[in-house]
This record gives sequence, C-alpha cells and structure tokens, in this order.
Amino acid sequence: MRVVFMGTPDFAVGTLTALAEAGHEIVGVVSQPDKPKGRGKALMPTPVKEEALRLGLPVYQPRRVREESFVETLRSLHPDVIVVAAFGQIIPESILTLAPLGCVNVHASLLPKYRGAAPIQWAVIDGEKESGVTIMQMDAGLDTGDMIARVTVPIAPEETGGSLFDKLSQAGARLLVETLPSLENHTAVFEKQPQESPTAYAGMIRKEMGNLDWKLPALRLERLIRGLNPWPSAYTFLGKKSLKLWRAQVLENVSGQDAPAGTVLQADAGGFLVQTGDGILKILELQLEGKKRMDAEAFLRGCQIPAGTVLTQNRQE
Repeated sequence: MRVVFMGTPDFAVGTLTALAEAGHEIVGVVSQPDKPKGRGKALMPTPVKEEALRLGLPVYQPRRVREESFVETLRSLHPDVIVVAAFGQIIPESILTLAPLGCVNVHASLLPKYRGAAPIQWAVIDGEKESGVTIMQMDAGLDTGDMIARVTVPIAPEETGGSLFDKLSQAGARLLVETLPSLENHTAVFEKQPQESPTAYAGMIRKEMGNLDWKLPALRLERLIRGLNPWPSAYTFLGKKSLKLWRAQVLENVSGQDAPAGTVLQADAGGFLVQTGDGILKILELQLEGKKRMDAEAFLRGCQIPAGTVLTQNRQE
C-alpha cells in the first residue's frame, strides 16, 4: 500500500519502522518542525524524522498541516491510507478524507477510555490494571472514530509511564501492521464508540503536576511518581533544593503518625519514610538537585535528614 505516515515522538518510531519492514511503500513522513534544545539551542530533529531519514524516506515538516499548500502536497503523493501515531496537531477534514482508505490512528489506550493526549501516563496515575492500543478510523472528533482493532496490555504493579510507553509502542506497531491488510481488502470490521468515555479526558501532562502535594493519600502519590517517570518526574523540596522521587512504596497495614503531611518520620538504615495525608510512603529511589539518581539507602549515607524534617512544595530559604 502507498502510505503517508504522520508522527513525532519516540512512541511513533516503532510503527514507522514496522511499516517499512512490512514492505509498504511509504511515500512521505510528516513530523513536527525541529525544535531548539540544550544550552546552544541547536535545532534537533524529532525521533520520527531521524528514523525516516535513516530509512531514506522523504520528510515533510509543516508548521500547520491544515494549510492548503501542504494539503495539496499530500494529495500529490496519492496515498492509499494515512497512518497517524502521536503526531501532535489536529488533523483537518481535508486530510481525513484525502486518501481512499482515510486516516487510521494508533491510539495508546483501550478506547473509549482515555481519549486525549496523554493516555499512557494517566492509566498509570489512575491505577488501571490494564491498558492497550486501539487502531481507529479517524473522524473530526477527539479520538471518537470507529474502532478497527484493539490489543490489551497488562499494567504491572511497578509499571512506570516510561515502561508502559515502550510496551504500548511495540504493541501498536504490531497491531497496525496486522490491521492494514483488512483495510486494503475491505474486510475490516468497524465498531462505533460510545458517545461518552468512562474516563476523564487524558489531558496533556504538565511539569507542575510533578510537584507533590503530601496531603494526598500515599497510594495516589506512589502512582503519580510512577506515572510521571521519566517525564516530567515527581518532585518535592528539601530545604532550598528540589528532590526528585523516582520510586516509592506504600507501607501496607502501617498507620500514620500524628504528624503533618510531608513530615519525614524516619531516614536511616531502616528506611526513608514520609507521612502523607493518608498513610506512609517509603522512598526507594531519589535524586537531589545537582546530584545523580540513587537508591535511598545510598543517598542517606551521604545526606543526613533528621526525623521531623518537612518536605514542601516550595523552596525554603
């Protein structure tokens, strides 16, 4: 099939690679414009662009895909189908209807759950037991099109946003390649989605979401730490410095003490324990500002934290 692929981040790279390995004729790859990064602000290509160039594929990076000049460029490629995976712009009707087989989306959730931009992180944060990938025929709504195929992926007890990201990326690549032949030979079965989603819209993850509110229950904080790992990461403040928290554990069957939320109850060889709004959180892996990431035991060998210290949401001068 003649395929136009639209994608931007790491999540979409596996699908692009799988399409090429399956022998499809990829007539164009569309990705977001390069962005400046680092201290030198050098323009860096998107992960999808890097993979497309490695594969020797033509790359297009319009600032706005809805511009008529770009739509005409796509039309000139005569694609049979347009595949979209985490592209990053709203696809207009002029592109949705451009290819004979339309636009199909690789969405990282079991639709109709977790419509939106960040379904992977929210599934972990919300404590879901499973996630998955849905191949969907795109329409003008936000992840509301007819479902063509789905695959379920269990969420492990210690799953992070990053590890689930990798699992769903691989699952989505496989499922898309398995699904395309049914579109080509017109045997695909389209299932309409319910109008309402059983979960809240999975809005974009913002950096400030990682600033932990210790008044929340320990279970919610532990899920936030996992869901926001590796980006934007969960953090708190220890005096003047930020303290990233990479891994934690809810202490089961241990009642909290009569101490304000955020109070360090213990920080020694027996563990790094923090009082929350409901229960106690044991910190297992962390990173003090300016230092490397390490487990709590190694961290406490070089940093003394007296019991009674309070972790806060702001720097304490």
